Amino acid sequence: MKKKKSLQESGIMVVPRQEHGISRKLMSPNALRVLYRLKDNGFVGYLVGGCVRDLLLGREPKDFDVVTNATPGEVKRMFRNCRLIGRRFRLAHIHFQDEIIEVATFRTQAPDEPEPETEVARETEHRHRRPRMLMDEDGMILRDNVYGTPEQDALRRDFTVNALSYDIANFSIIDYAGGLADLNAGIIRTIGDPAVRFQEDPVRMLRAVRFAALLGFMMEDDTRKALVAAAGTIVRAAPPRLYDEMLKLLLSGEGAKCCELLRQTGLFAALFPNFSAWLGVESEGFPHTRFGEMISYVDSRFQQRDKVSQPLLFALLFGDYLNEKAEKFRRKGAPWQQSIDAAVAEFMGEVCPIVAITNRVGLALRDIISQQTRLNKIPGRRPQTFIARRDFNDIIEYYRITQGGKKGVTKQLEWWLAQAEQQEPLPPPSGFIEENEAPQRRRKRRRRRRKPSGPAVADALDFNI
Repeated sequence: MKKKKSLQESGIMVVPRQEHGISRKLMSPNALRVLYRLKDNGFVGYLVGGCVRDLLLGREPKDFDVVTNATPGEVKRMFRNCRLIGRRFRLAHIHFQDEIIEVATFRTQAPDEPEPETEVARETEHRHRRPRMLMDEDGMILRDNVYGTPEQDALRRDFTVNALSYDIANFSIIDYAGGLADLNAGIIRTIGDPAVRFQEDPVRMLRAVRFAALLGFMMEDDTRKALVAAAGTIVRAAPPRLYDEMLKLLLSGEGAKCCELLRQTGLFAALFPNFSAWLGVESEGFPHTRFGEMISYVDSRFQQRDKVSQPLLFALLFGDYLNEKAEKFRRKGAPWQQSIDAAVAEFMGEVCPIVAITNRVGLALRDIISQQTRLNKIPGRRPQTFIARRDFNDIIEYYRITQGGKKGVTKQLEWWLAQAEQQEPLPPPSGFIEENEAPQRRRKRRRRRRKPSGPAVADALDFNI
């Protein structure tokens, strides 16, 4: 990054266009359309947050977020392709063919306004005032729709490196919180008191971990200490939000670093208490190492720009844990499928109250693990029906990753993959004993009873009475 000269305006650092390296050619054309329409309609519009940070670091931004002094209703009137979403944060989503640009209104902390004196005034105020900030008893923000100035909006954000703005009016970078200095030093630092910031929104702790791992930055000392002290409060966040944040961590390409930081800070044990305890003990004298190996594998897939589905991700990470649970049920006499069903149900019962894995993903996770035995039956009954399953590729991939070092696995995988490209069944691979499923017993046909007639009918009726 080039050395930046700046103007000082009330403690705010403003970096003019000629002194920073961000070009509009690097920005989303759709984001620029939104910014220019806001400007043409007399509103202020900034790019803000991660996109500005990444552009300054020479990274490709994942998305482009816009902030403005236009209210969500005013944004909606300007854009026919706008949808308003959210209750906790009221946002405008501008839908384009291949992208959604998120537009937020400048916000601030709740103003300290006096209560109206008369009942009529209070009723009028309640009817016309804009939505306020709401907090629970522990200080967590439940609603945050109090509008403010650009500076107030920047100072209520989570970290200094995310409080940088790009002004489309003069193409300058505006730094309200010392983010440029921390960006150059490679530091993740909260804006204001870190204990208060994590109390307001516990999910910020996961964001701190993700940014530190993804950017290769260090957490500032006070920020890290406050995070460790507050790690147990992560469970106060909504389970669906925690699920989304965990997906961002695990599928970031730096999942191994993220998980290491989660374990070091105590967040992992708070999010997955049973699984974390299981990782900490040995099974049959061996430590559980597969979790680390699998998250590193997922990182390598991401670096190759190869996607990993959510069910396959959780099967890889928690497969050993689920198999050990299933083995306990099998010792009690449960058949294979029932033992897997019970193990996955128990796992979902442990995890979902904290991290809400969706039911769809849970069912697909169960199928990936339960169908592993089917791959050993070549060809088995109806191989084409098995290949036609939506999750066939995930089942194959899980088998390849977890069983790839065993003898005969390569031949089996080659046969199934070749079978998937053929219309007619192929013969079993050479040297492989064909294994068919046990034949079903022929069901005995029940003899159809004939209706009694004559006096027998009367007897039957008398019996029923």
